[in-house]
Amino acid sequence: MIKIKADNLNFFYGNKQVLFNVNLEIYKRKITALIGPSGCGKSTFLRCINRMNEIINNSKVEGKLIYDEKDIYKDYEDVSILRKQIGMVFQKPNPFPMSIKDNVAYGLKVQGIKNKEKLREIVEESLKKADLWNEVKDRLDISAFRLSGGQQQRLCIARVLAINPDIILLDEPCSALDPIATAKIEHLLKKLKEETTIIIVTHNMHQAKRISDYTCYLLDGKVIEYSETSKLFSTPKNILTERYINGEFG
Repeated sequence: MIKIKADNLNFFYGNKQVLFNVNLEIYKRKITALIGPSGCGKSTFLRCINRMNEIINNSKVEGKLIYDEKDIYKDYEDVSILRKQIGMVFQKPNPFPMSIKDNVAYGLKVQGIKNKEKLREIVEESLKKADLWNEVKDRLDISAFRLSGGQQQRLCIARVLAINPDIILLDEPCSALDPIATAKIEHLLKKLKEETTIIIVTHNMHQAKRISDYTCYLLDGKVIEYSETSKLFSTPKNILTERYINGEFG
């Protein structure tokens, strides 16, 4: 089942075009990796999906982005409704300056949930899903800034999970983490795809091979190749893809 469909998507920062006629289908409950050199449009495409690019002056979108048969840019007058369904985790962990518990509960409180018992249950469930509960269950009231980098990133994932999103977007979530913390995030994502669609931007091709079901190679804002990960890395159809995955450029 197709969850997200990009149909001739173009994106501009002012007069500079960043994405060119992107056509892409993202499948339900799969992990899709976006790879390519810096500046190729990976993060821009990711941010188009939940309209994060709208905060940038003079940005412009052309074409269509369809999510469950709704046009992301025409059928969501209230963008906050869209972002409840499509959560995002950024490259650098960004916990809020509050306790671990309040970080996870933040989005729920914004939605108007005040029942303390319900909040407690969802916080615990979300931390368990993020494989963080056992590490923090006895110190939920301490500042989130006292956690390690890897723990902070899993906390940010728990914060997203608490609002029960349909899709999770991750923009290089492991780039600042050590191998052990990275392995924990990767293990977590493999579990989460059982109930959530995941799109991840990564510069690490080994990571894309390890965790993704589908991989899209972007270059200069254009889709060069998109297929099942095993096929793209073993038998790429485009010479540009082959050169990139062999380390010849990028």
